[in-house]
Amino acid sequence: MDHATVVEAIFAAETSAIVTPRPVVEAATARRLRDAFEPLSMHAVWSPLVHERLSAEGLDFFGTYVLGRGCVLGRPSGRVVAAAFAAFEPGLIAGIWDAAVAVVGVDEGRRLTFDSTAESLARVLEGADSVDIESVGARLGEMVDGLDPTGRPLFAGVQSLPWHEDPYGRLWQACLALREHRGDAHVAAYLGEGFDPVRMNILTELWLDYPVGEYSGTRAWPEEATAAAIAQLRADGLIDESDVITPRGTEVRDAIEARTDAMEQAVVDALGAHLDDIVSRLSEWSARCIEARTFPPDPRKRAAG
Repeated sequence: MDHATVVEAIFAAETSAIVTPRPVVEAATARRLRDAFEPLSMHAVWSPLVHERLSAEGLDFFGTYVLGRGCVLGRPSGRVVAAAFAAFEPGLIAGIWDAAVAVVGVDEGRRLTFDSTAESLARVLEGADSVDIESVGARLGEMVDGLDPTGRPLFAGVQSLPWHEDPYGRLWQACLALREHRGDAHVAAYLGEGFDPVRMNILTELWLDYPVGEYSGTRAWPEEATAAAIAQLRADGLIDESDVITPRGTEVRDAIEARTDAMEQAVVDALGAHLDDIVSRLSEWSARCIEARTFPPDPRKRAAG
């Protein structure tokens, strides 16, 4: 599937009546930072320029996404990439990865992704204070270098790479690193509570006010796995027979989010007194990404990440 087709499907929904989800409104500090950088960190996924460059090499939307995100891991098998991504049906991710690597190669795919993302972000943020771009990117980059990568494979992959020479590339790379840092922590948090990815996807989408299947369905799990997950969530009292999250389900999902936030405390501590200012600047630049249609406008998508 090409980039334009996916964008048409994801961006076409009317969002003016969608209320910002409660977990965003009531977000703790670590979550506020994550929501601020999400559209920046996912620029490679939604940028038309990035997809133009990778489609010229023979990759479609999903090949660009999987190779562009997984390339930080080096040259693993597709099964390893799928395990790191966690949320998606593993056979799908493994197959896409292996096919994309065969077409482009890891090193060239990474170079194209990083270079075209830097170029695209520079266009989207044209007119923004370049000193701010450079200083925020440098501060975030310094923090990323100092974080402990233990148990965080995707974060460790980004952290191990040399910093992009372009300030817009460095800003994006730092945001990507922080996104993967939190994502790796979130996977650990929900696995530690006994959830598998299918049940976690469904519980999360209901927690964010999606109807069941609208978000989790994009993760390509087979119908029988989804049906079994829904049945288990009902049996555990986390969703009701109408597929609405219960108070108990909200409590459990809130606790997993709180655990994820706690695992991000090192990031909050490292930013210290600079955090509010950085959140403000990242939010401003992320808004520019949404305006430029390089990130979906639905606030639930931004929160689901």
